[in-house]
Parts: sequence; structure tokens; C-alpha cells
Amino acid sequence: MTSVSPVPRSVVVVGGGHNALVAATYLARAGLEVVVLEQLDHVGGAAVSARAFPEHDAHLSRFSYLVSLMPPALIDDLGLRLELRDRAVASYTPHPGGGLLVETDEGPATARSFRDLTGDDTEHAAWRQFYREVQTLADAVAPTLLSPLPHVADVRDRVEMPIWTDLVEEPLGTALRRRFRDDLVRGIVGTDALIGTFASLDDAGLTQNRCFLYHVAGGPWRVPVGGMGVVTGELERVAREAGATIVTGVRVDQVEAGDDGVTASGDGRSWSADLLLSGVAPHTLAALLGDPLPPKPSGSQLKVNLLLSRLPRLASGDDPEVAFAGTFHVDESFSALEAAHAEALAGRLPASGELYCHTLTDRSILGPRLDADGAHTLTYFGLHTPTENLPDAASTQEAVDRFMSAFQAHLAEPLAPLVLGLEAKSPADIEAAIGMPGGHIFHGDLSWPWLEEGERPASPAERWGVATSRPRVLVCGSGARRGGAVSGIAGHNAAHAVLDFVG
Repeated sequence: MTSVSPVPRSVVVVGGGHNALVAATYLARAGLEVVVLEQLDHVGGAAVSARAFPEHDAHLSRFSYLVSLMPPALIDDLGLRLELRDRAVASYTPHPGGGLLVETDEGPATARSFRDLTGDDTEHAAWRQFYREVQTLADAVAPTLLSPLPHVADVRDRVEMPIWTDLVEEPLGTALRRRFRDDLVRGIVGTDALIGTFASLDDAGLTQNRCFLYHVAGGPWRVPVGGMGVVTGELERVAREAGATIVTGVRVDQVEAGDDGVTASGDGRSWSADLLLSGVAPHTLAALLGDPLPPKPSGSQLKVNLLLSRLPRLASGDDPEVAFAGTFHVDESFSALEAAHAEALAGRLPASGELYCHTLTDRSILGPRLDADGAHTLTYFGLHTPTENLPDAASTQEAVDRFMSAFQAHLAEPLAPLVLGLEAKSPADIEAAIGMPGGHIFHGDLSWPWLEEGERPASPAERWGVATSRPRVLVCGSGARRGGAVSGIAGHNAAHAVLDFVG
């Protein structure tokens, strides 16, 4: 990528997702003229809340729902007024003998739960050892996320070789088989490698390993008090206060990038600037530029948002307020996950996934009546449901029915009478609602968060992992080298690449 000259003083941002707002804030604070263009009538992309059921006063985080990778330093630097709460429970997984409980801060209950599942303490000791080693890799990666890309050797040198091999060089499934003897425990670990990622745990391309790394690098997954829309609201506030101009309701349909500047056009209007930041997926950007289109991403998740009059009783007899306080796994043993992947490859609809209850940690998303009546929300995230398998409303309904049946098998009472509202979002629904090609929540497969052997970045954009084929166009969304999740990292890094040009 060639350098950009003269010094850029204006930037147009296409797409108004949370990363775009982060980038706009930093650039406007630095004195650049910034315009953000968003096709919807609101900003935030997937990081929004909505009253999904008009007859009920509950504001659900409709698409994205938890925060992990957003660095505290970024929140402080932007001046965001956010409360992110830890969950007391990391996960609960029902099994024929009861349920495997993993506390966020593991204590006697976790140890006892492992012992009840496996008969001794061996598996719990293996679990603790594995995550101690995983933490060393997370600790090596996390401090680099708001800096230019580190070299792979600089990260590798800070990590013990066994965990580097397990997570970076060999398929994760290999490590899970070697480290754990219990099928259920293997699966619980493996689920973090499959969120929004259609791959076998044994995939040689290591897509699942990269997904796993991003899920553990940011620490515990936290609940945004007030819902995900509060995160967007705060990002919009600081962007406007910094002086960024935000234009909603405009659909950009063309981007021209020349030697002297860029122009974004749509709905009969145009905006010119020195640089353009793309908050849309690389596939969408290629279409705007008139470039050959890369393969369209295929999302792989089924979102089901539920509003319940109360939490259901469990067949295990365990307390629902404990079991649903973290991630509730549904048919996610290792063998079940691999079978689900094989089913999906054959065009069938599996029912492996996990549930999350916002209201056990934060009840502020409920109106006074629902709160007083003891209502709760549950969000299901189904795995191995690629876009191609959910082409229409009928197939989506079939997938929802399969989930409901699988979930019902773990309950001591019928679920249906407790349901006040239900909405499902397939990858196709997500694409239609917020413009993510193929409904892929990461805009495409995730990348390793470092420079590989032999990579020699030649520009600020390449150093920060936000380069495109056009010197005046940078990526600020989930398609960046360190994109994905509600983190703001890609927006921060795109802005700092621009500021490196300015500096």
C-alpha cells in the first residue's frame, strides 16, 4: 500500500456501527472533519436494543448481547458512561445425572459439580490447568489489541509452547481430546470456538481456533446494564460531542477512491473527503468500489429472543436462577457439536446452542409491570445453522421448533405456557435487518491478531491491520484484522492509523 499525501484533514465513514462511532470520535477529537453515513434511521449496527414485542415493555439486545473484548482503557479514553456487570455463573450444562455448574470465580460448588459428573477430581484439575495456560496466551494478546499489530514471534515468545501448539498450530479438537476425557467437558470448552463460526473442531484451517482465541482474550463476558443499546447510545453521544456529523437514512451505493481523495455517493447525494473508513463488510465494500466480489460470507447462527413470565423449572431440580445466570448449554457435548456440524453439512438443521438470561444480572431492560411480575428474557444462540440451510421463514421455524424441543427435554414443565413473546433471527434475517452479507456477525472469518512470519507492513494502515487495496480506504469494522464482537477495537485502530498519517 502506498502512502497517502497530503496530510488528510477530512474523513467520511460508511456505516454507522459501533466501531464507526469509535473511529469518528477519535478523529473528530483530533480536529478532522468527520461525516458518518448510515443507511438505517439509527446508528449502532448490531449493537442495539429494541422493544421486540410491542405489547410488552421489554427492551432486548436484539442481535449482539454481551461485551467481552472492549478494553477498559478504551471505555475510559472515550469517556463512556457504561456499567458492565460480571455474571456470577460462567456456565451450566444439564446432563442425565444433573448439571455441570461452572462459577465465574470457581469455588467448592464447581469442584463438587465436576466430581458429580466424572466421579473424581481429575477432570476439574485438567480444566483448571487448561485455562491457566489459556490465560497466558490471553495475557500476551490483550495488551496488543490497541497498538499496531505485533509480530507473531513477539506473542509466541510470551507463551508456553504446549498451549501455543494447542490453540495456534493444531486443530482445537486435538487438544480437547488429549486434555479431557469427558465428552461433555470437551464440548463446553469447544463451544467458544464455534460462536458464529461454521467449522468442525477438527478443521485444519483453524477457523475455530481463531474464534476461540477472540472469545478468551478479552476476559469474562459482561452484561451491559440497560442493554446493548446503551453502549451505542454512549458511543453516539461522545461522537457528536466530539464534533462528528452523523447522517442516517442514506444508503451509499458507490465509492470512488482516487489519488487525491474519495467520494461516497447515495440517494442522489455525495460526500467527498481525503480518506474513507469502511464500517461495512469487505464484501459490501468491494461492491461499492466496483471491485471483483470476494466469496459472500455465510453466517452460522440462529438467534431466538424469548420473553418469559418466569424462568422454567429444570428436570435436574437445580435452581433456575443459578442455572440460567451464566451460559446454559443445550446439547453441546463434543460429540453432539461434531454431529451437528455433520448434519448441517448435509443440509439438515441441528439443535445445539446456548441460552443467555440478561435479566438475572440486569432487570433494568424490563418495564415496572414485567419486573414486578418476575418476568425474564432468554436469548438462544444456535450453532451450525449456515445461511444456506435457513433460506426462508419455513426453515427458520423448523430450526426454532428443533431448539424448543431440545430445550424442553431439560425442563420439568412445559415451556410454551411461559412464553410471552418469541422472535427468531436467521442469518438471512440479520442480513436484511442490518446489512451484514450472509448474516455473518464477524463480516467473515476471523484473523489471527498479529503479523505472520514474513509480513512487512509498509503503511500505517497495514501496521494497524486496517488496510485495503486502496490507499485512501481503510477498514474500521469487523472485517479488520482485529474485528469481531462488540469491542470498538477495529474503530480505534482505524482512527489511529489515520492519525499516524496526520502525525
